[in-house]
Amino acid sequence: MLLSQQQRQYDHQIAAWLMLCAAVVFGMIILGGVTRLTNSGLSMVEWKPLMGVIPPLSDEAWQQTFDKYKAYPEYQKINRGMDLDGFKSIFLYEYLHRLLGRTIGVLFFFPMLFFMLRQRVPAGMQPKLWLLFLLGGCQGLLGWYMVKSGLVDNPHVSQYRLTAHMGLAVLIYAFMLWLIFDLRFARPPKGGANGPLAGWSLVLVALVYLMILSGALVAGTKAGFAYNTWPLMGTGFVPPGLYSGVPPWLDAFEDITTIQFNHRIFAYCLTVLIPVFAVLAWRRAPRPRVRLAVLLLVLALLLQLGLGISVLLLHVPVSLAAAHQGGAVILLSAALFLAHTLRR
Repeated sequence: MLLSQQQRQYDHQIAAWLMLCAAVVFGMIILGGVTRLTNSGLSMVEWKPLMGVIPPLSDEAWQQTFDKYKAYPEYQKINRGMDLDGFKSIFLYEYLHRLLGRTIGVLFFFPMLFFMLRQRVPAGMQPKLWLLFLLGGCQGLLGWYMVKSGLVDNPHVSQYRLTAHMGLAVLIYAFMLWLIFDLRFARPPKGGANGPLAGWSLVLVALVYLMILSGALVAGTKAGFAYNTWPLMGTGFVPPGLYSGVPPWLDAFEDITTIQFNHRIFAYCLTVLIPVFAVLAWRRAPRPRVRLAVLLLVLALLLQLGLGISVLLLHVPVSLAAAHQGGAVILLSAALFLAHTLRR
């Protein structure tokens, strides 16, 4: 009994550490959105995992960094004539984004080693923590792979690589959140899992994740600027030219009209499915934690819908667009909480 109480204390410590890491990853996702929205992502043309921690500290160093940027197509084709102060403003966002990524690595790795060496990690969780660390390393490599796609003749990052980068960041966050729920709510509630609801809750999580990926495609192609009307796209609900390319299926990834339309359809589907699922969960699993999870999910959906419509109508302002990206992660968090509550 004493050992069990001690392990519960350790579980809460690990959960608190993972909560901090998840909060910083959430901030990283928001900052990544701001970096993209301010067109700052290609301002750092080198990848120095260790030395890149130190920014330019002198006027000479700043000028050298600026001169390197001038050698690449983004300056030559888009930002020609930009002065040093203008360069500093875009450099700052990308630098902070990379610095925060390194900070997450340190914040995760050393406490993980401490908990493992002190044998405080519960059985079966060590491989999951190592997997999280590995995914974090892959995310850093994928980030540079994404940036490299824009350091070419066409100074725009690949929407495929951006979507993969965003998708992996959200996956890391979601995995971390699930471990936190396992640690904080380890004891199954009375009644156990709620039959089909428990399984369908994971389908709902997957649909929210797919919507996030579709939003990343919108961001990567700047499709949010194509139709700034709602609920219609231009003069109709279905815009002209939808899936008119050759082959048609490629339009889902490369045609801005089709990409924005698909993202809207995802949102409409979730607007119907989430309330239906919420009502079913409320009636069939009338436990306090389930009902709390249901309320959080519905509130997150309403917040995200409001942000999404506002972003469109106001022509994608940076602050609202970044909030919309954060709202998507909050919606996923609420869906995960409900799924975990139903399954555990």
